[in-house]
Amino acid sequence: MKKIFFNLSLAALFMTTQILSSCVEENENKPPQAQKIPKELKIHSDIRIDNYYWLNQRENQKVIDYLKAENEYTTKSLSHTEALQSKIFDEITSRIKPRDKSVPFRDNGYYYYQRYEPQQEQPIYCRYVDTVEAKEEIMLDVNKMALGFPFFEVEDYSISPNNDIIAFSVDTLGRRKYEIRFKNLSTGDMLTDIIPDCGGAPVWSNDNKTVFYIKKDPETLREYKVCKHVLGTSYTDDIDVFIEEDEAFDVDLSRSKSEKYIFISSYSTLSTEFQYLDASTPNGDFKLINKREDDHEYFVEHSEGQFYILTNKNAKNFKFCATPENKTESKYWKDIISEQENVLIEDFDVFEDFVVLKQRSEGLIKLKVINKSDYSSYIIKLGEDVYETWLKDNYEYNSDTLRYGYSSLTTPTSYFNFNMKTKETVLLKQKEVGPDFSSDNYESKRLFATATDGTKIPISIVYKKGIILNSQNPLLIYGYGSYGYSLDAYFMSSLLSLLDRGFVYAIAHVRGGQEMGRKWYDDGKLLNKKNTFTDFIACTKFLQEKKYSKPEITFAEGGSAGGLLVGAVVNMAPELYTGIIAEVPFVDVITTMLDKSIPLTTSEFDEWGNPEVKKYYKYMLSYSPYDQIKKMSYPSIFVTAGLHDSQVQYWEPAKWVAKLREYNTSENPIYLKVNMDAGHGGASGRYEPYKETALSYAFMLDVLKKYSDK
Repeated sequence: MKKIFFNLSLAALFMTTQILSSCVEENENKPPQAQKIPKELKIHSDIRIDNYYWLNQRENQKVIDYLKAENEYTTKSLSHTEALQSKIFDEITSRIKPRDKSVPFRDNGYYYYQRYEPQQEQPIYCRYVDTVEAKEEIMLDVNKMALGFPFFEVEDYSISPNNDIIAFSVDTLGRRKYEIRFKNLSTGDMLTDIIPDCGGAPVWSNDNKTVFYIKKDPETLREYKVCKHVLGTSYTDDIDVFIEEDEAFDVDLSRSKSEKYIFISSYSTLSTEFQYLDASTPNGDFKLINKREDDHEYFVEHSEGQFYILTNKNAKNFKFCATPENKTESKYWKDIISEQENVLIEDFDVFEDFVVLKQRSEGLIKLKVINKSDYSSYIIKLGEDVYETWLKDNYEYNSDTLRYGYSSLTTPTSYFNFNMKTKETVLLKQKEVGPDFSSDNYESKRLFATATDGTKIPISIVYKKGIILNSQNPLLIYGYGSYGYSLDAYFMSSLLSLLDRGFVYAIAHVRGGQEMGRKWYDDGKLLNKKNTFTDFIACTKFLQEKKYSKPEITFAEGGSAGGLLVGAVVNMAPELYTGIIAEVPFVDVITTMLDKSIPLTTSEFDEWGNPEVKKYYKYMLSYSPYDQIKKMSYPSIFVTAGLHDSQVQYWEPAKWVAKLREYNTSENPIYLKVNMDAGHGGASGRYEPYKETALSYAFMLDVLKKYSDK
């Protein structure tokens, strides 16, 4: 019998032979076979036959029974790993501090924070008044609120200007369709006001009784309307303030940092439009800042009689501007920071004396502080070569202190206060990972692979120090590459359970994100989408050529649009991987994008293309994972789905698994795990989601064990 020895011993890799028994008895557990009911789909004189289209019936008991059968098959097939799953789950959760508290932030005379009690899944939202003898005030104990619900999440909250009332949004299904509720913080009583089918927490006006909120379309879940509610009245009497008629646009609500204005923003993939209203006149009319234009995105804040604007008008990588309150059209905007060829400005925050830009260069985020008096500037020094940083809880407008978060593949999440005048940095908190963890035991670096067109693709990797580059290290490579979303290298304590078993973990910063600027995004969408997939393949080959791993022990992982990525890659280069983890994968591209009743369809034509246009149809068809399945040997595949998923409908992964099994010529297993009580983000809580993580890790270790025993 041939054995494969990794750098760490098999005892370290699999922990004990008792955990994964080498003598798993054969049983009669067979994968369910979905009934084939041919459905003819015709467009552009092209006919596709979809045998599993019938799974698109959430209320059909036959569909529910089939999904339950898939779950039963997965559970039984991996039942011999249950001890391993429990061990990994215990490892991961042991790194979670049982009693924990976030760093308090100050807002309008109070300090706000959330804390956790031992063994509790949900946060307790608290505050205390900014006085010497302050006492904790519990605003929401979500653990009590969640009793009896399989899924429960408080998505967001907002406090009335007089600090008396909290408005918060609740999701009890995982479908991101929220119910807004209100609580009097002085008395502790819940108000009778309840607003269903909303899009997150509302925005308060200054009268402490009027709130603006977003309404969702009941079918598509598009956030299409802004309404106004007065406390003490029925939501059925609420007034429509703004309706977004263009189905390619959604709406959002915010309040300016100065507290003076309420903003409505209409946004699509490539265009935005802002309106504003004085927060002291809730019955007034919103005024337009700048009329929407194709391919023009802009974002607005207010300070000291000016609007500050981040815009890509004649500036692909964005520029930073200012304009007086009474001259809001783009022709009046004055450049403060002009466009820079190799610097993408992603976000900004405004203070009384300073502006802070979050910008990206060479694939990494930099924080740039600008003095508003003379526009002099400097970059905050952060340290490591591979990291993530972000602006955090900066609600105090008249403050010289900037709070930011920092993390890397080897540094746990940390929060800092930075004095923008003195440049003094104070560490407020670093997340505790357990007594056995030391950053010194791990190493991370950035490498570059060469794509098929010669483009250099960044790769962030991390591993336990001491590995030997002899191709014997298991590799998990992760990717996303859509919507201009950049994958930054941040710390994941759960990942230690793989690194300590000898894995190398890699993030492929493929085109479709914005790691290397706006062009990086443009080169990975629409008719350039295949660059996303070939970049990922190039990164995998590079790491294998450099002997970090080899195909027999290499896994690929992606979720949502990242599931599209690994789904396309496994059709294009299955020989490079021994296993695939596809979480809530977007894999039925053509059928979904042709169905305008599905959430996120019409608003994403700028991302994928409209398949009603023939050139986009043909291009999308050429990579759509579901449509490109063919008779060949597929690696082992583990797929997840959420029955109530509002972003990737459960039937996409379900159909994909059924068709993969039909065409797969290998004996490698293909599993589907459907969370029947959750949506796109999986289970709620701080412990429960790690059961899903432990299952996917056990899947990989099981595949490795089978390989090592060949």
